[in-house]
Amino acid sequence: MSSVLYDNPGPRAKRRNVLYTVGFLAVLAVLAWWVLSALGDKGQLDADKWSPFVTDVRVWTTYLLPGLVETLKAAALSILIALPLGALLGIGRLSDHRWVRVPVGAVVEFFRAIPVLLLMMFASAVYAQFTPVSSDFRPLYAVVTALVLYNGSVIAEVVRAGVLSLPRGQGDAAVALGMRKGQTMLYVLLPQAVTVMLPALVSQLVVIVKDTALGGALLGFPELLSQNRQITANYGANTIATFTVIALIFIAVNFALTTLAGWLERRLRQGRRTAGVTESAVTKTGEAPAEAVSGA
Repeated sequence: MSSVLYDNPGPRAKRRNVLYTVGFLAVLAVLAWWVLSALGDKGQLDADKWSPFVTDVRVWTTYLLPGLVETLKAAALSILIALPLGALLGIGRLSDHRWVRVPVGAVVEFFRAIPVLLLMMFASAVYAQFTPVSSDFRPLYAVVTALVLYNGSVIAEVVRAGVLSLPRGQGDAAVALGMRKGQTMLYVLLPQAVTVMLPALVSQLVVIVKDTALGGALLGFPELLSQNRQITANYGANTIATFTVIALIFIAVNFALTTLAGWLERRLRQGRRTAGVTESAVTKTGEAPAEAVSGA
């Protein structure tokens, strides 16, 4: 059975696909063998390089877990501020008033164009020169500020694109019912756009978690990735093992975040389907909703 976009492969195409797959897996296996051999020759696969993460709990309690806490703290603060800020900026870009739409658009495009690393440097310099924030908290403040400014601008574009992707009839129907622009946006458009925006929003939240590592590399922020220096200094030159464990922790955190977002998306879609079924059942039975009866 053919699709609109492509024809189903025939017997020869299927054989070619199998050969391509086998060839790719063979190349990947050879590459993995070469990497592992190189690491083994350098002594990076020796048991003493990896054993501290299993036998010495101080690696976790002194370095990894405190670093993870700082990473999650910076990411959580950035997310809590960037999400509502991005929503407000996105709504501002959709405003009918030019004096709102143009300045908001300029702010969004400005901070979206600047690298996060540069924003962190600027934020750190501003906090050092013009605020009484102590040097102990300055890296955290700079990291959160940069992540909020950049990701808030990106989220604003996600919100704008999500709202614009909805059928025009949604807004027209709300206007026909006498709803104001703010009410239409808050009660009609944004709730429906959430499910459309959710995959892009989750991707951006994952970016926030990973970008906290820039603060450790530049500002000395004691996040998770920066702990590799202390671990390798105290437990031998086990750089590969340390990076591998830290990477696995990042994967676990981001996997938990995407899993939670997937569950939330399913709940939202299920709620919309349930609401649609209820509305259809009411229409078939000829019973008007209570709001319609009271309005009559």
